[in-house]
Amino acid sequence: MEIQSIKNRFGIIGNAPALNHAISIAERVAATNLTVLITGESGVGKEVFSHIIHQLGTRKHNPFIAVNCGAIPEGTIDSELFGHEKGSFTGASEARKGYFETVNGGTIFLDEVGELPHGTQARLLRVLETGEYIRVGSSKVMKTDVRVIAATNVNLQEAVRAGRFREDLYYRLSTVPIFIPPLRDRGEDIYLLFRKFCIDFAERNRIQPVKLDEGARQLILKYTWPGNVRQLKNVAEQVSILAVGKDVDAQALAEIVPDITDNRLPALAEARYESGGGSSFTEREILYKLIFDLKKDLNDLKQFVFDIAKAQAGVEMPTGVHHAAFSSPKVITNADQPVVLQTAHQQPVVISDKKGYEDHETIEESLSIVDKEKELILKALKKHRNRRKEAAADLGISERTLYRKIKEYNIDA
Repeated sequence: MEIQSIKNRFGIIGNAPALNHAISIAERVAATNLTVLITGESGVGKEVFSHIIHQLGTRKHNPFIAVNCGAIPEGTIDSELFGHEKGSFTGASEARKGYFETVNGGTIFLDEVGELPHGTQARLLRVLETGEYIRVGSSKVMKTDVRVIAATNVNLQEAVRAGRFREDLYYRLSTVPIFIPPLRDRGEDIYLLFRKFCIDFAERNRIQPVKLDEGARQLILKYTWPGNVRQLKNVAEQVSILAVGKDVDAQALAEIVPDITDNRLPALAEARYESGGGSSFTEREILYKLIFDLKKDLNDLKQFVFDIAKAQAGVEMPTGVHHAAFSSPKVITNADQPVVLQTAHQQPVVISDKKGYEDHETIEESLSIVDKEKELILKALKKHRNRRKEAAADLGISERTLYRKIKEYNIDA
């Protein structure tokens, strides 16, 4: 049977490729007895596909029943599906057949199958594998020949990983998976469905159907439709009743359905960081802030250590020379030459000259910034008895920078 014929028979509107693909799978699997798992968001029309599979299959003249597993209390779900014996629990005044018994030879549609409790999942798995089940309160094994079509709007694979759904049951149910696309991914189908719902409503109530102008049409095409086809139908009926005129523009549509102005443009998912002041930052902003803080702390530490080393060595630095150029200083001295601080900078810096002195002095103390930095950190830690927070404050650096330096210099603190 052609896809368009199936659409006409079951009242399906739309030409989205993903929708047509789902219909073609349903048609091909209908002639078999394979278990089918229909997935998709709430309101996309999963039950319609269960009817397609049943009506186009060999069981079309046998019973069909749809069961909403999420609407049945956990304490009675086993009784509803498999039946119970008289006196098996409080209130069981007589024996009762379950759905798998009454629909024998037909098809059972288990909607929201992901809501089944673990005990019921085990019972269902046995039915799917052997066709056997036991009534609640009985020890007699019974047989049934029922085709199972299941549906869910949750990700069963994630439910399996979280331990909420049996893995063996998942693979048994998903022999043939069918995915129904959400309405927001069906493009022009949204407008076609809206027109269909408006016309149907007008015919039932004997009124003139409303029409959308281009602005209103674009508005419904951009909306995300979290409730999918079900929500679209409700909106079409609201507009048909509440619209002042039969020609509805974007402003009139927004007044009737305020949420319709929310578009489906992609947005960055934010990882929010709440500060004491209640402000929030994106993850990227937090990362930038940490990098800038680290850079500032490092520069402050370099400047601090460099100033101390310069003061102790009696060096007056040339104007315009940045302290970062002296990251690897080395003392060069001999009897006839001035004492020189050799650095990464191209020009050596004179520390002292023998002019004005009878005898020159040789600086024996190391002027390495690394050594000085380590020495100052050790002194601060000793002064404050290894209390890092106080030592960091005394050094004029952040506690985080101090922790990093302790680790870098292998300081035992």
